[in-house]
Amino acid sequence: MKITNSSRLSILLTILVVTVPVSQSEAKRQSGGGGDSDVHKKAGLEAMDARHFDQAADEFGKAIAAKPQDPALYHDRAVAYFSGAQAAQAANDKDGATTRFASAIADFSKEIELAPKDEAGYLGRGQAEKLQGQFDPAVADLTKALELKPDDVVALKFRGSAEIGLYQWDKAVADYTAAIQKDPNDWFSYDQRALAYRNLKNYDAAIADHTAAIEKNPTYQPEYARRGYTYSLMQQYEKAVPDYEQALKLDPNDIDTPQRLQYARGMLARIAAMNAPPPSATPTPPATGLDLLTPTNIAIAVIALIAILVVVRLLTRGKAEPTSGRIR
Repeated sequence: MKITNSSRLSILLTILVVTVPVSQSEAKRQSGGGGDSDVHKKAGLEAMDARHFDQAADEFGKAIAAKPQDPALYHDRAVAYFSGAQAAQAANDKDGATTRFASAIADFSKEIELAPKDEAGYLGRGQAEKLQGQFDPAVADLTKALELKPDDVVALKFRGSAEIGLYQWDKAVADYTAAIQKDPNDWFSYDQRALAYRNLKNYDAAIADHTAAIEKNPTYQPEYARRGYTYSLMQQYEKAVPDYEQALKLDPNDIDTPQRLQYARGMLARIAAMNAPPPSATPTPPATGLDLLTPTNIAIAVIALIAILVVVRLLTRGKAEPTSGRIR
């Protein structure tokens, strides 16, 4: 199965979700043994490690049944549902992904109900909402997560992504700039800020961010294609062509890049033709005798000859012919 660029992004974002700590909720767990709850939680974590996400969700559900007021268990099951949704997306199972995302949102909501001062629930629900295209509620949840934990880089990145979904380019630039300040080595933040800059028509800033992303992740094929496209928008086709060529080296099966490469090359050829000097004028060869025998010249000669004959005739008409003097 070929993994598309969008599914690569989704998988990347899944990793961010799974690594979100429960933190405060985990600290609030009751001391002492959890009995069946702890047993099923351990089994759920093992299933997660094996990427058996549905099995993990089932085990966490059993843990919840034994301890229904523990917000961390709802978080664990929500992450299992979320990861299962991502796997379903990668397998082109749209319905399975939608169902699991809905379950994840429901569990994150329950976590928020039980632990409203813990940012983890808002962060998780905001991510799930964003990936479902629910950008407005995603921004609200991620903003709440940042109020509770202002230095959360993941929340900044996801809110910036949701703002891109809402075409709020300036806000996205601000969030990704803040994320870069906190984590200057994250190529993904440069990539997304470049997208926002490009839509603001700040092409120079977009090129700078694409270049930074490439320096930090030189094997990420879409970055070359995106920088090439930005160069094309700037009509700098001579720079777009090598980026498109590199993108095709990294992914020969890319569908869009060959067409864009052909367009850029065509524009370069057109510009070269327009700027080429005009051809030098060919000198006119001297006239020859044959060149004088044109229809016009022949007609003029005939008219002149006729005129001469008429003049001669008029001059000779008045002269008397000599006679012998005899009457005939």
